[in-house]
Amino acid sequence: MTDSAFAVVRAGALTTVQDLGRAGHAHLGVPRSGALDEPAARLANRLVGNADAAAVLETTLSGCALRPRRTVTAAVTGAPCPVTVDGRPVAWGGPVRVPAGALLDVGAAVAGVRSYVALGGGVAVDPVLGSRSTDLLSGLGPAHLTDGAVLPLGQEHPPHARVDSAPQPAPPTELVLRVTLGPRADWCTPRSLKTLTTRAYRVSPASNRIGLRTEGPALERAITGELPSEGLVLGAVQVPPDGRPVVFLADHPTTGGYPVVAVVREADLWAAAQAVPGTPLRFVR
Repeated sequence: MTDSAFAVVRAGALTTVQDLGRAGHAHLGVPRSGALDEPAARLANRLVGNADAAAVLETTLSGCALRPRRTVTAAVTGAPCPVTVDGRPVAWGGPVRVPAGALLDVGAAVAGVRSYVALGGGVAVDPVLGSRSTDLLSGLGPAHLTDGAVLPLGQEHPPHARVDSAPQPAPPTELVLRVTLGPRADWCTPRSLKTLTTRAYRVSPASNRIGLRTEGPALERAITGELPSEGLVLGAVQVPPDGRPVVFLADHPTTGGYPVVAVVREADLWAAAQAVPGTPLRFVR
């Protein structure tokens, strides 16, 4: 095995390979996928000297631990967490040099949900349809990380960023999602639409990379019949049979048969990636 690789010592609850996604294939039924907190992934890559589109690791809540087979620059962004190299605390949010054979341990998130681990040269798994992203819905791309797995690294291109740390937004204590109503807003009653944009919701523990599920008042349908499947976009707010809105994220299906009553501005979705279960949520028209 080449020394331009790293071994997974601890995979964590869910760690996947992500880049900027495989846009442009929805007509084939292929979701966009990619990093849920895209600004955090881009920043991690810039800190280690990678191109923005290089593949990184996206951890979920419990972090991961890696052992590179060559000396590499690493950076961890997104959800704040403790980071150590062979047990020695190092910077979160800044470039760190990890010697060959050392253990890079990315700890559990102390706030937020998803941390991003960039390694100099990027995670060089084979691309599928132009992207190295793991798609949990369709199964495209590399499998999620498992203990003992070995993944290749690309060629590192120094220099890395000459900073100790980079400022990042804190995970939200309240998630505010700006929405545009439609295209099927008429499938809900006017009272329900007012409920959506004036009442408080919470982020459900059932949320994942496919969609952010909500807890709160159910939306009443004005039309109770069946809707033929239609195309879905990133940020679509769909109303399933239980009436609790679902906000579709990066691994969302490309079509669906429940009404989409609103669409969230894409710029607001990055914060959704870091909203822990129970976070207060408001939809703002």
